[in-house]
Amino acid sequence: MPDRIYNVLFLCTGNSARSILAESILNAEGKGQFKAYSAGSYPKGTVHPLALQELKALGYPTTGFSSKSWDVFAGKDAPQMDFIFTVCDNAAGEACPVWIGHPTTAHWGVEDPAAVEGTEYERERAFSQAARFLKNRIMAFLSLPHSSIDKLAMETHLREIGAMEGASVSPAKAG
Repeated sequence: MPDRIYNVLFLCTGNSARSILAESILNAEGKGQFKAYSAGSYPKGTVHPLALQELKALGYPTTGFSSKSWDVFAGKDAPQMDFIFTVCDNAAGEACPVWIGHPTTAHWGVEDPAAVEGTEYERERAFSQAARFLKNRIMAFLSLPHSSIDKLAMETHLREIGAMEGASVSPAKAG
């Protein structure tokens, strides 16, 4: 059992697809060392069915998810976050609540699979690709020495992870 469990919040505007994918993947791959949550600035109120379909296809949990406001995690009774990742460009540019404890943050933008129009195959492929990009970032994140790395070095590593394949904004534009 780990000495410590790190809390991670994935933020996206609608909290219906990318942030849900990331929450499920990290909770499974983090093997008890991480507790992932997700929320949105303007939650859609429902989880996208193709997000759940993709999670099921990959063997990840598909139950217990809800589309909710990030305000849920800004209150005094909310779990204190160690890391906060924005996974959509809109959420990265919004004024976020003040997070208790000053968690380490990074932008891991991935194109919105829910915005893809086209055939059912094209839409499913978009969700598959988003899940793959998020899983790659999560696995890179899990390989970092969380307990022995200082905050500045961690932020540098997290920005590099955010620029991995599938980044929705090039690092030069991300600021």
